[in-house]
Amino acid sequence: MSAIPHPTAPHRPPGSAPHCTGGRRFLLLAGAYWNCGHKWQVRATVLAMVLLTMAQVGLAIWISYWHRDLFDALEARALDDLVHLVAIFVLIFALTMGVTALHLHVKRRIQLDWRRWLTDLLLEHWLAHGHLYKLQFTSGEHDNPDGRIAEDIRIATEVAVALAHSLLFALLILGSFIDILLSVSGTALLPGTSIAVPGFMVLAAFVYAGAGAVLGLMLGRPLIRATNRLQTVEANLRFGLARAREHAEPIALMHGEPHERREAARLFDDVGRGWNRQTLAYLGIVSFSTGYGTLLPVFPILIAAPQYIAGAMTLGVLMQAAQAFQRLTTALSWPIDNLGELARCRASVDRVASLYEDMLALERKEARGRGARQIAVCASLHPELEVRKLRLQTPSGEVLLDDFDLRVRRGERILICGDPAVTVTLFKAAAGLWPWGRGEIRLPAGRDLMFVPRQPFLPAGSLRMVLSYPQDADLHTDASLHRALECAGIAWLTPRLDAHEDWGRELPLRMQQRLGLARVFLHQPGWIFIEEATDSLAPKEELDTMELLHHELPSSTLLVISRRARQNHFFDRRLMLQRVRAPAAHDAQPAAGLSAEA
Repeated sequence: MSAIPHPTAPHRPPGSAPHCTGGRRFLLLAGAYWNCGHKWQVRATVLAMVLLTMAQVGLAIWISYWHRDLFDALEARALDDLVHLVAIFVLIFALTMGVTALHLHVKRRIQLDWRRWLTDLLLEHWLAHGHLYKLQFTSGEHDNPDGRIAEDIRIATEVAVALAHSLLFALLILGSFIDILLSVSGTALLPGTSIAVPGFMVLAAFVYAGAGAVLGLMLGRPLIRATNRLQTVEANLRFGLARAREHAEPIALMHGEPHERREAARLFDDVGRGWNRQTLAYLGIVSFSTGYGTLLPVFPILIAAPQYIAGAMTLGVLMQAAQAFQRLTTALSWPIDNLGELARCRASVDRVASLYEDMLALERKEARGRGARQIAVCASLHPELEVRKLRLQTPSGEVLLDDFDLRVRRGERILICGDPAVTVTLFKAAAGLWPWGRGEIRLPAGRDLMFVPRQPFLPAGSLRMVLSYPQDADLHTDASLHRALECAGIAWLTPRLDAHEDWGRELPLRMQQRLGLARVFLHQPGWIFIEEATDSLAPKEELDTMELLHHELPSSTLLVISRRARQNHFFDRRLMLQRVRAPAAHDAQPAAGLSAEA
């Protein structure tokens, strides 16, 4: 059962655009968040993180000069200076702890808020206008949308904020410690020449970091593709296991466990292959990074040692130069050090953005195609259902029904039977879930509609909530809930209204269908569309249900799709729909087999 929202033009938030790749996708997601509804709060929080990052850099500069004074004091054996430096260190230590803690709080607040905003944005599109259903038949890269929303958004936002902070920190460190290194490293002669190189350690830092970046990029190039592939197969494994859990009962009844084990093993084999590819991609970059990091603390001391031995610098200056060299090369090595996280973030951003873009493309297609190359579902100005020149097609283009017209007035009872592929697709088209085809479906004014599928959706929660779905349970009194259960023939469930169960597993299909019909008695809509929701009932039970619908909702219109094609006094008309025998080659197409009986 579902209430169908009024067709509207697709919402297109700031930053939405046709398909794009790479960094532009990230900028679209970040730019839309930067200009969201609570943008001033977002900007204030980002500004706070930037200021705290600057404070972290300031403390790093302070500690650099503190180290210089410490080693000079040790070299001079100045005890008084050492005591004074200890007191300063206590202050630096306290400030570092406070700034780091506050920065962590602000950073995690941004990560959570961005994730919440982006999750709400995607859910707004995915859980609207039947997109979660239509997306299954739409081309594009949007497999496992639930995993993309739950997991990939988390990775994209958390890692992106962490990378943005570390990049800003690296850039500030780069600017600050170049100046420090220039001032302390002095001038050195190139070996074997008389050429003086001022600030030689700065040049050495750029050469060291540049060589590391080039080699690291060459060795880490396969990592992005391997990470993207691994995340895809991991999502496939999660989806496969979740699907087995959701269909546990039919799998157990059919003894399908061996098949499911084989399928799970196949999915895990894909994960294993993806993992091994990523491992091979990691081997080169990790081995290189280990050697690069091991040499880093030693290299600046070795190249500055001649200056110290010659008396051109003190021990404190030597240690400050070595520390500044490490800081500078670390900042310059940011792309290499974060290659793995960049790959992970890029893969998740691409997965989130492709899902978002495909949903926007679906909305744009719906907006352009109404009345032309898609079935148009719109509101009628009159209290009647009208179908005009309807063609139903499969997503691949096969015609199921063509040139179909129908007018249903308020209060009519109509039985629709025939080929299930046609009747069920007609039900979905009226509900706005099947755009493939052409023609027009005008739903009655007021849109007081209820669609009752063959197997109703039973959400987790109390029976009271399940029965009231999709409305709030507090809107209905106990008396109305009891009456609805009684009319549906399941009054024995009344004492369990507040019980929390997995009702989809607790109740057999017949009882689930009765619960779906109980919703009809509870909500009392003006127009009721039933899709084979009474077929599992015994003939007498089905007739009693119809009589109760007539008695309890005498002015409601009822359209029932059934495979039984039984004629009885309850219905005013019966429509027999058959599939088009040959695919249509031109616009002029013979109508599907159709008969109507009064």
